[in-house]
Amino acid sequence: MKKDVRKAFNKTVYLLGKDKQGTYYWLESASWDWDWYWGFGYVETYINNKCPDKARGITSHQHFDGLFFNKNNNGYDVFKNFFEETTLLDDEIWKLLELMKSFYILKDYAELLNRGRAHYTENPCKNIIKNEEEENRINKIVLPAIFKEIYSILGGTE
Repeated sequence: MKKDVRKAFNKTVYLLGKDKQGTYYWLESASWDWDWYWGFGYVETYINNKCPDKARGITSHQHFDGLFFNKNNNGYDVFKNFFEETTLLDDEIWKLLELMKSFYILKDYAELLNRGRAHYTENPCKNIIKNEEEENRINKIVLPAIFKEIYSILGGTE
C-alpha cells in the first residue's frame, strides 16, 4: 500500500493502513495543546475515508496506544493483525512502535515534571520532582525529534 499524507481539518494526517472492512486509518500530526503538553497518537477515520482532505466529519477517534499497546500480544503482532494492508514495511512497523512507545513514556514523564505529582493526591516530593529545565528539554527538543522521525517513516515531513 502506498504511503499517503493529506490534510484534514487543518491538520496533517498520515495513512497507517486499511482494515478488512476497507476502512482507512490515519495518524494525526502532533499539536502543542493548552501551552503545556503534546496532543499526539490520535488515529482517525473519516466520512470520506480515502480522501480525508474532502471529509465532512470524523467517524472514529482512537488512541494509538489503545489500539496497539494495551493488548496481551506485542504491538507488532497487534498492528499486523489489525490491518489487512499497511503503508509500512516490517522494519518500519518496529520503528514506529518504538517511537510511539517512547512518545507515551516521555509525555507522561514531562507531565510529571510539570506537576510534580502523579495526580492522585499531593506528593510530598513535589518540589524534588518538578523540573522545568528537563520538562522543556523533553517538550521542545526530544518529542519534536521523535515526531519528525515518525513523520519521515510515514512518508512526510511536518
